[in-house]
Formats: sequence, structure tokens, C-alpha cells
Amino acid sequence: MSHQFLEMPDKDGYFGEYGGQIVPPELKAIMDQISVAYEEVRQTQAFQDELADLYTHYVGRPSPLFFARRLTERQGGARIFLKREDLNHTGAHKINHCLGQALLAKYMGKTKVLAETGAGQHGVALATACALVGIPCEIHMGEIDIAKEHPNVTKMRILGCNLVPVSRGTRTLKDAVDSAFEEYLKDPVNFLYAIGSVVGPHPFPKMVRDFQSIIGQEARAQFLEREGKLPDVVTACVGGGSNAIGMFTEFLPDEGVKLVGIEPAGLGLDTPDHAATLTLGTKGALHGFKCYTLQDDKGEPLPVYSIASGLDYPGVGPQHCYLKDVGRVQYEAITDDECLDAFMTLSRVEGILPALESSHAVAYAMKIAKTMPADKTILVNLSGRGDKDADFVANKLGL
Repeated sequence: MSHQFLEMPDKDGYFGEYGGQIVPPELKAIMDQISVAYEEVRQTQAFQDELADLYTHYVGRPSPLFFARRLTERQGGARIFLKREDLNHTGAHKINHCLGQALLAKYMGKTKVLAETGAGQHGVALATACALVGIPCEIHMGEIDIAKEHPNVTKMRILGCNLVPVSRGTRTLKDAVDSAFEEYLKDPVNFLYAIGSVVGPHPFPKMVRDFQSIIGQEARAQFLEREGKLPDVVTACVGGGSNAIGMFTEFLPDEGVKLVGIEPAGLGLDTPDHAATLTLGTKGALHGFKCYTLQDDKGEPLPVYSIASGLDYPGVGPQHCYLKDVGRVQYEAITDDECLDAFMTLSRVEGILPALESSHAVAYAMKIAKTMPADKTILVNLSGRGDKDADFVANKLGL
């Protein structure tokens, strides 16, 4: 049973009943070309060598595995370890797949890479990768997010990307997706749309997963070397789901390892202000693929909310939907208040400022550690650093 997970998706991009390509026929042909090019390129030694070299000498991989000794002592119970993706160049896991997609665009001879961004992390990472490989980059971003995430906007402009403000609709992430996609459709033959998570039509959920799986490959080897055994619990935050699937993939065949994805409960699961798609969503379709979604009676996406800009998405990666249904991964939700408490606790107990997204997973680890014996271990994917959130948190808490 274990290895069934590693053979997914099928040739049509499905993980069980989720995923696929719900796109117009002319776009399906383009997606299929990207899929073929990706499968060809990823097998070549030149591509593998270039990506491996960049991960080592540019990103700074492998990222360290850190035993959070003081946090463990404070909570009592199981020992808590952190996979330090926050120490990557650009400050998060996003650079892992952005480098892969920028290299793919270069190998395919594309003339421009397009993307949307919400919090700006994907935008900064993609602008960075495109500057490195020498390919033009265009990022679409809602006007509200531009105002909220000003430091990331400045970085993107310095890195040379063309930043397109989106003034339609809610002026946030969903409208930025629509705007970027319209631009992409003007010339899909010469442009590449670089999706920022394990979402969208096939082959993107697979491709982004493959690039992100370096996290779990490193963490599993590091943990075995350090502890002589695998962790008892592995946890990561889930919005679209790229950092979590990157961490979980290598552990899927290890049936003794409990995998837990953490969604944003926002102001509470009993309010409309959350983004707990797997916890409270229903089966539907969004942005070209089938998944669990938070939707109204007509199948339209509901407005979603999280204190973490990177988690407020009304859908979720198709592989996560499948893993929930078969019971291999458990999905829990953490509130804004629990997230803020974890942000401040890790900062003051270990001197590490976690991203608000990652703080959801830290909060879950803090909660369950005290219920577990001291010989048990919890591995948290610390997917990003909290520099981008520091002013917001300070203002919110009156620091």
C-alpha cells in the first residue's frame, strides 16, 4: 500500500478524483507541452546538475535541522525539531520551485515568466530566480496587498520584475490570479505561467511538489543521522500546500510517521473568517483543477481569511485532498490567536522569528508536545521567516 502515493498523479494529472486539467482545449495543448518538456528536461543530467548546484551554492541547501531545546523544555513532553527553510535565500521554501520553473522556462525558450502573488513571497522568489537565469519576469499583485506588503514590493522592483497592480474586484490574490492568467493567455506559446503552490492544472501540482520534495528528502536523512530513527510526528502549514507536500512526500511510505497538515482557523471555525478548506470545504473545482473548496451554493469560491496572507486561499492542492480522503495525512486547524502566541513564543524562547504561515505549524507542535512522552519527537517545517510580519505583529500586539 505504501508506495501507491509515489506513483501519483496519473497521466491525466489526477490524484484519485482530484486534480486534472479543467481548461479550454487550446490551453490543454499548452499544458500538455509543458508537461512533456518538464518530463524530458528533469531527466537530463545538465538540468539536475544546474539545479543541485544552485540549491547548494545559491539557496544555501541543505537547510539545517534544529532541536528547539528551550521550546521543548517550556512545553514539556515530546522534543520539537525545526526544519529551517526560513534560512534559505529569500527567506522561505518558495525559492525551491521558483528556481526549477525559471530553469524550465529557459530550457523551453520562453520569453517571459508570469505569476501572481499575495503576500509577495512567491513574487520575490520568482523575481530572484528570473534575475539569476536572465529571463523577464512579470508579477500581478492586488492593490491592497501592494499596500500591505510594501517591503516585498520594493524588493521585486529592485530585482527588475515588472510589477502590475490589480485594481479590480477585491484587489487581492484571487483578482491577481485572474489578471495574470489573462496576460498569460495573450501568448501562452512564448510565456510561462509560474504557479506559486501545488495547485492549478496538471502538471503544476506535480512539478511544484517534485521541486519542493528536497525539503523532506533532506529532513528524513538529517533526522535519521541525528536521532537514529524517524520522527513520530511531522507537521507543516497548509494553504495551497507546497511546503507541506514538500515535507510529507518523502515520509509517505513510512507508516509509523504521523503526518499532520495545519490549516488557518482564523477567527474560529464557527465564523466565516477562516481558510480551513480541508476541514470545512466540499468537493469542487477552482483555477483549472478539482479539489476541496470553500464555496457557496452556486459553486463560487467564498471569501476566505487568515492572519497569514500566504494561507488565505479558498482551495488546496489536489494531492492533499487525496491524502485526506485515504487517511494518510491528518488535517487540523489553528486560530489567529494560537498563531500569534506561537510567533511570539518562538521569537522569545529560541530567537527565531517564524513567518505567520509557519507559526500555525509551530502552534500545533506546542499544543501536542505536552500530551506526548519525552521520548517522542515532532518535526516542524519552519517554511519561512517572519521579517515580513514583524511590523504587523508589533502593531497588532502594541509592542
